[in-house]
Amino acid sequence: MGLNTRIEAAIAAAISVGQGSGAVPGRLASALDYATAPGGARIRPTICMSVAMACGDDKPRLTDAAASALELIHCASLVHDDLPCFDNADVRRGKPTVHRAYSEPLAVLTGDSLIVLAFEILARESGLAPDRVAQMIITLARRTGMPGGICAGQAWESEAEVNLSAYHQAKTGALFTAATQMGALAAGQEPEPWFELGARIGEAFQVADDLRDALYDAETLGKPVGQDHLHGRPNAVAQLGVQGAISRLRDILGGAIASIPHCPGEAQLAEMVRAYAERLTPVAPNIGAAQQRV
Repeated sequence: MGLNTRIEAAIAAAISVGQGSGAVPGRLASALDYATAPGGARIRPTICMSVAMACGDDKPRLTDAAASALELIHCASLVHDDLPCFDNADVRRGKPTVHRAYSEPLAVLTGDSLIVLAFEILARESGLAPDRVAQMIITLARRTGMPGGICAGQAWESEAEVNLSAYHQAKTGALFTAATQMGALAAGQEPEPWFELGARIGEAFQVADDLRDALYDAETLGKPVGQDHLHGRPNAVAQLGVQGAISRLRDILGGAIASIPHCPGEAQLAEMVRAYAERLTPVAPNIGAAQQRV
């Protein structure tokens, strides 16, 4: 089974658990599927599985649970980010956002349900390796809530003064750190050596996202653009300029490859990071327009 197929199967199985059977609220059950499929790049579960495989992947069910739980949390964050109280976005992944397709109340419940489901999926595998699962649950919880998770990252946008590094580490970097550390944990390895790789990939992804928001159009991205400028958010392009942000992105990705801990699949993992580096570094057709906005 290929990596993408394995990831999609794990996510579909998790959603099936959340949808249940019998007498359930049908629209909410439908919204769970709508919010998670078709997926985006699935970069977080891909990183998680890639790390687990590089470390031996001796308990594939734990790896599948970790990967799907990460994607459920990520999708939940997108549903909530798109709400009128945050980004007020109409489109996500080329289709109407959940609150546009199902209503604001159901969007809130969809995001909440996906978060709870993520932890249930992990807990269901506790019989396989209780210590590993407990550490994965703690890791995911820390990277989801306060003080350093994606909730904290979103909250930075409500502060009068923003620490850009802390903002990026929490809003975007948190789930990438969770991805590398949970992949290691699923394979029975210590998580701490994998922190730096996750943090660097997360920072790179955020800088790349800032660049895409400034340089691309909505049709290309499948979501609204210019949102950082519109909402006055802290971002790398505003701070460093377009060329400075691109240079920063390349530096971060180089450091990410160098930070990969020694493991049996080290070479393959480095190649995966290089491949993502190619995808993350934007081609900038609208640099002039972006520079006028910042």
